[in-house]
Amino acid sequence: METIKHECGVALIRLLKPLSYYKEKYGTWGYGFNKLYLLMEKQHNRGQEAAGFAALKMQAAPGEEFLFRERAQGSDAISKVFESANRQIAEFLSDNSAAGIASSGAQAVVQAGAAEGEDPDYFEKRVPFAGEVYLGHLRYSTTGRSGMEYVHPFIRRSNFRSRSLCLCGNFNLTNVQEIFRDVTGSGQHPRKYADTYLLLEQLGFRLDREVERLFRQFDGDGRTGCEITRLIEDNMVIENVLRSSAPSWDGGYCICGMTGSGESFAVRDPWGIRPAFYYRDEEIVVLASERPVIQTVLRVSGDAVKELEPGQSLVVSRSGEVRLSQIMPAKNVAK
Repeated sequence: METIKHECGVALIRLLKPLSYYKEKYGTWGYGFNKLYLLMEKQHNRGQEAAGFAALKMQAAPGEEFLFRERAQGSDAISKVFESANRQIAEFLSDNSAAGIASSGAQAVVQAGAAEGEDPDYFEKRVPFAGEVYLGHLRYSTTGRSGMEYVHPFIRRSNFRSRSLCLCGNFNLTNVQEIFRDVTGSGQHPRKYADTYLLLEQLGFRLDREVERLFRQFDGDGRTGCEITRLIEDNMVIENVLRSSAPSWDGGYCICGMTGSGESFAVRDPWGIRPAFYYRDEEIVVLASERPVIQTVLRVSGDAVKELEPGQSLVVSRSGEVRLSQIMPAKNVAK
């Protein structure tokens, strides 16, 4: 059994089917939302100071929000963030004359609807927090800094979904000054000197370069801006972003993220200091900091839950392709 230490906790969920699939099979549009709550609650020991989560709507129409986030501080932060999200869902449904939210505490999620609520596209495109990708974080501070500005996930927003980035992690980097020099050396002017913020800007800069690479590849032949954008979103290689950033990281980490266009990822340090476990089937991909948590929440055997290897990444593309890639060579693995 893996030893539970005083470390942050992470949870990543990527649904591989349309929301209508989960509504029909499990009776709720909020299948992923529910599973995220359980993954976070069962890792509560890792988040005594704060918690937060983000949800991505891959099918949101222009003019509609596609990236939602809730964060809170305190030992009851998990309940706070899910209760806040549930209030927003209920208010939206009420304002739009759609029916029903199942009121079962922090786990309350949309169960049924009327009129527009029965339209599968309605939840996928419009209802807050009814997304395909979820990112959760439980904070155990290693820096001594407090305040909402340090609560994960962090978001770098853009009107181009492929350039939007959401990030959280369980890490203790020992060379923040070196990362700061890398960020400033690229010409950026960071507004804060904090590890997660610097990682967000470093990865965001590399993400911009990946988008520009694809833009050069697809520009021309009479394609419109919307056509180019779709090609960029469908052909993103997030491993390029990770491989150009990770060599500057020193310390233990499991860093998780998602782009606004639907790429989700997790990467583990090459020493294997910070834990990361994942499960995948035809319906869902899940990653968390503890193996037993995934077993319990998804009701699967221990053998079905795999450990992310040192230096390895787990990436799920916008189309749902699951890839394991070696980002950094494995080093002397921590025991």
